[in-house]
Amino acid sequence: QVQLMESGGGSVQAGGSLRVSCGASGDTHNHYCLAWFRQSPGKQREGVAVIGSDGRKTYAASVKGRFTISKDNAENTLYLQMNNLDPEDTAMYYCAGGPGAYCVLLPQLFVQWGQGTQVTVSS
Repeated sequence: QVQLMESGGGSVQAGGSLRVSCGASGDTHNHYCLAWFRQSPGKQREGVAVIGSDGRKTYAASVKGRFTISKDNAENTLYLQMNNLDPEDTAMYYCAGGPGAYCVLLPQLFVQWGQGTQVTVSS
């Protein structure tokens, strides 16, 4: 069973950059989706970006052009590079994984979740 653990959150000023990582144990290379979600207090969990085993990527409209999802297959690690951060990006960021040949940003499709890492953007 795949296990996920995030790292790399922190605090940054608006306009700054941050990269969060997610180390995975288990097979994430075959028909497997890895994604980033985020959740702020009082808000629903929101899909940020997802990458499939074929490398196909999908982004939420709110982060497209600013965030980049990537995966290091050798290290079995997922990354989210976040540039031009805005206070609205402040949230707990979660790594999620689940089997699938076609990956979409619906939380109910993901069966493994990390514990989350906090990202705080100040104005």
